[in-house]
Amino acid sequence: MMSKRKEELGKGIRALLRDMDATDSPAAAAATMTGVSEIDVAAVELNPYQPRTDFDPVALDELAASIRIHGVIQPVTVRRLESGRFQLISGERRLRAARLAGLKRIPAYLRATNDQEMLEIGLVENIQRQDLNPLEIALHYQRLLDECGLHHDQLADRVGKNRSTVTNYLRVLKLIPDIQQALRQGEISLGHAKVFSGLSDPVAQLDLFRRAMSAGMNVRRLEQEAAHYKPRKNSTASPSKKSMRPEIRRLQDELSSKLSARVLVQEGRQGKGQVVIQYHSEDDLYRIAESLR
Repeated sequence: MMSKRKEELGKGIRALLRDMDATDSPAAAAATMTGVSEIDVAAVELNPYQPRTDFDPVALDELAASIRIHGVIQPVTVRRLESGRFQLISGERRLRAARLAGLKRIPAYLRATNDQEMLEIGLVENIQRQDLNPLEIALHYQRLLDECGLHHDQLADRVGKNRSTVTNYLRVLKLIPDIQQALRQGEISLGHAKVFSGLSDPVAQLDLFRRAMSAGMNVRRLEQEAAHYKPRKNSTASPSKKSMRPEIRRLQDELSSKLSARVLVQEGRQGKGQVVIQYHSEDDLYRIAESLR
């Protein structure tokens, strides 16, 4: 008995994967698989709730090259469909790289989950990535609150952060678009953004932001400036911004936060007007278009 166990352990990860070749059909395989198993790559459908839409082709090629040598080390997570096929819950980057590497089968963990849980898992997995900027993290947090019906305490528990940390991230969504763009591009830190969010007036945020950028303020200096902040006499705010009705201003700020772009609502007569969305590059334009979709 002991020698048999040693022999199984010596097979490595393959000893942990259920052999599905003996099943008569994909439906039969799906009905019997539990835990980690190897499934056909062609039988896996992408997750329609995947919040991540961009995948670096160079990084995918590098991962595919590694998979050709070492295989897929970390199984993807899927759920079973009534058709006998599988739908991806998490691990789309690994799945795409496995297809590039020419793999026919891939290790997968089967999980029973509904649509909302799929979205939550996908969002949490994306938050754990290392290359997200603070604004992207904040947008993911907000989606978990809005689309998964979580409270702040539940959200903090899901992502393994203190509630105060989660709150600081969410506050950046209330910042004016100029500051959000600087945060997205790494021109300022989350610490800077936290200080700016302490000013509820968008005009004050913009004025202090421009002062900070021109002087190259660190977070401590910015905190000191914010504590003794006084608006300049010649404010840079546009007249239309000052005279804008509060309800329209709230809508403008909400659109700016949702799109992570500067949005200008210009009111006309008889309830007419126009909405102008500013972008900084062609990539930024496509990002905004994807958000609108």
